[in-house]
Amino acid sequence: MIEKEKRPKSTMLRDAHPAIEGTVRGAQSIHILGAGLNQERPAHQAINDLDGKGWRLVPIHPRDAGGAIHGHPIRPSIDESSTPEIVVFFLAPERAKQAVMELMIRHGQSNLPLLWFQPGSEHEDVLEMLNEAGILHIVDDCIVRYIQRHHLNSTHNLAPSPWYLQVASRDGSGCSVWTVEDSLATQTAPDTALEWCGDAWDLEHSQHTVPRYIRSLAQPDETLSELALRLASSKGNQTPSA
Repeated sequence: MIEKEKRPKSTMLRDAHPAIEGTVRGAQSIHILGAGLNQERPAHQAINDLDGKGWRLVPIHPRDAGGAIHGHPIRPSIDESSTPEIVVFFLAPERAKQAVMELMIRHGQSNLPLLWFQPGSEHEDVLEMLNEAGILHIVDDCIVRYIQRHHLNSTHNLAPSPWYLQVASRDGSGCSVWTVEDSLATQTAPDTALEWCGDAWDLEHSQHTVPRYIRSLAQPDETLSELALRLASSKGNQTPSA
């Protein structure tokens, strides 16, 4: 987050400002709301364009949750355990407004991420409120074009890694199926009920019931990645529901 004393006088920005560039470069994660499996949608293409530049990309799309875009698992919503650094809205204005309100309720005005409104997602009431509150936000610019225009990469330089999926078993046993998924593949959403999906950060930090339960199964000196692989290969990769 940008500290208040370092923010520019105008909190609605349309192009490069040193404060924004530093925030984008220094961010570990970029949450992209509206990024689903439809390859023709700009949000999906944004994941393609930003892939491999070192950021942890977090696509959010309720309908396509449990699928993946180039190994980036699609979540139904922003994990309540996380504090996003950059949130990009590829949403209709009313849905973007709702998402901003949820972020403000969860994090408060002083701890909001950098809010990036893709062209067409702006809601005038929201922009007016953000300006009055002095909350930094970006309008009239595409985050992909901004990053390309200024030749940016994340300073974290994160490499692709496997991700994790838990769904309800097809056999009606009440068990769950835990799998470790490919770090590069694009795949459709599961055909059984999604219980949880996430990447290595989520597995380690999320307070969702599923990753908390998975972490409780770790043996002494076993890493989380080793634990995940062990559970995925044991007993037909079924675990009791958390």
